[in-house]
Amino acid sequence: MTQSNESKSPDRRLNPYRSDLAAAHLRGEVEAARFEEGEDHSVIIGAAALRRKPAPDGAMDTQILFGETFRVYEEKNGWAWGQSAFDDYVGYVDATHLLPKRAEPEHRVVALRTFIYPRPDMKTQPVVPLPMNAKVKVTGAAGRFSEIEGGGFVFSAHLAPIGAYVDDYVAIAESFLGTPYLWGGRGSMGVDCSGLVQMALERAGIHSLRDTDMQEAALGERLDEPYDLTGLRRGDLVFWRGHVGIMCDEKTMLHANATFMAVTREPLEDAAGRIARTDGPITSIKRLTNGI
Repeated sequence: MTQSNESKSPDRRLNPYRSDLAAAHLRGEVEAARFEEGEDHSVIIGAAALRRKPAPDGAMDTQILFGETFRVYEEKNGWAWGQSAFDDYVGYVDATHLLPKRAEPEHRVVALRTFIYPRPDMKTQPVVPLPMNAKVKVTGAAGRFSEIEGGGFVFSAHLAPIGAYVDDYVAIAESFLGTPYLWGGRGSMGVDCSGLVQMALERAGIHSLRDTDMQEAALGERLDEPYDLTGLRRGDLVFWRGHVGIMCDEKTMLHANATFMAVTREPLEDAAGRIARTDGPITSIKRLTNGI
């Protein structure tokens, strides 16, 4: 997924400013009628949509997951305008999906999906589904379950400390195989191409921005052209205009794509030929030196 960007002014996707309001830290960099410090809030649903405008039908640019922080600069007519602390993305979130900042999470969900239960009993009706990389603070234990701050219980084996990273981010991406494609999605209910990369890299402790153009600019080392598609490695990232895939091995790529409307695995040669007909040729191949 990618978005258009203004060439000379600060990227509005990553900098909270409008003509009437801007974040205080942008004073002197942008013009606005007023500047605010903002107030940190926590997401209290599994995945809150961050929208381009304050309306239910506003385009969803990304999702902010349970326990992640959203700094609110304005709340109006049931919508909060602000910025994700995780990847700096700016937009509007339904204010009912937020509460004033809770304690700092110390664990993350490492299963593809899990649930918050009202009691430490798998036979009770779950109250909130949690995607991978949702963040929680564990406050106690009850048998096979962990009690979390804010109330409820999560199966303990589905959690790990925030700093417990995996070595193979491709294996994380592969666990999403078959997940439906969803523009702006960051979870097992739906994910897009750059969301898949971001989610997998997070589990490996590698920070990634949200959109494909951001990832292409910031991640890894660019391989030399002309590209040798027979010499790629597991973990290499292949970029097109508005699209990205992760190499599973020297020939096979995994990507969330709108052709199959799912996360699929296919020969890079096949995907590259098909994508070239609509989005043009490969724009870069990046190798993460701190990756696999």
